[in-house]
Amino acid sequence: MELFWYIIIALVLAIFFVLDGYDFGTGIIHLFYAKEEKDKRVIAKAAGLFWDSNEVWLVAAGGMLFMAFPTFYASVFSGFYLPLIIVLWLIVFRAIGLEFRSQFNYTMWTSIWDKSFGVSSLLLALFFGIALGNIVRGVNLGRVEEGKSLYEAHYFFLPLWDSSFSPLSEHPGVIDWFTLIIGVIAVVTLAIHGATWIRLKTASSINEKLKKVIFNLTIVLLVLTVFSIVVWQIVNPNSLNNFLEKPYLIIFPIIYLIGLFGLLFIKKIKKDSHSFILSTLLIIGGITSSLASLFPVILPSTNATNKSLTIYNTAAESYGLSVAFNWGIIGIVLLLIYFIVQKRLMKGKIDKMDYGH
Repeated sequence: MELFWYIIIALVLAIFFVLDGYDFGTGIIHLFYAKEEKDKRVIAKAAGLFWDSNEVWLVAAGGMLFMAFPTFYASVFSGFYLPLIIVLWLIVFRAIGLEFRSQFNYTMWTSIWDKSFGVSSLLLALFFGIALGNIVRGVNLGRVEEGKSLYEAHYFFLPLWDSSFSPLSEHPGVIDWFTLIIGVIAVVTLAIHGATWIRLKTASSINEKLKKVIFNLTIVLLVLTVFSIVVWQIVNPNSLNNFLEKPYLIIFPIIYLIGLFGLLFIKKIKKDSHSFILSTLLIIGGITSSLASLFPVILPSTNATNKSLTIYNTAAESYGLSVAFNWGIIGIVLLLIYFIVQKRLMKGKIDKMDYGH
């Protein structure tokens, strides 16, 4: 049952990053490439019409974590308290930017909320990437000093950064040079995803230009991917062991590589839906590869005193998991119905759809 819920939660999180990921990416493209008001309006619409339904998946993932892996939930929500609060405020400002920009037709007014939408989208992508970097790097569970655990074995707390800015520090912060690299990879990946979404859903005048943007960002992502794998070996020399011991897990990096190398041919891709599928594979492959490299661990311990958190030592009792199964199925069915209805109502190009009035 633990494995079942692990797969379901991983799937829900992947869906969230695919769906809300294009909202983040749309905001990044809006910030740097939308110059004319007609483009700003339609690109903001490409995110504004979808963001609230997409974030339902994040709420669902949080609820499932609390239900299935309460010890892990308690650990990360206390340990990552500061970045989680930052993410919460960024989500608020992104939503406000989308909802407020069209309320008044004044240049200064729309400019303020455009910046709110763009900057908060950029920082959300960065912080979610940094969060993934913290998961694969691990934390000092129990805050061990000189071989003694100062807290409970599953507890930790991280400052935003420490003076060394190193992932190899005994007490690393949330942000260090390794997690920042993963954060930048997330920004580039979601910018690509947002660009493919804009091309799919709008007739923006910058759509043709976005092909070149996607190609250039894919080259950057390829370089960053190779670089991150190299530095990952410095941070955790055993990071690829799972793929050697369980060769079937190699399917997840292959999914990522299909998306990555497929987008190198973006200039030859005629259907916008095909490029969007490739950027979706990038996100799914990246997330699942990271999780597969750790499995069954879900939060590594960087000390030898306290064990890493796994799907087995953080799970709820079997009775609770079995009861949750019934309610979880009902919740997922309702979520899928909501998702399907919303996407059907918003199918096709959204340029002429009304939003923000």
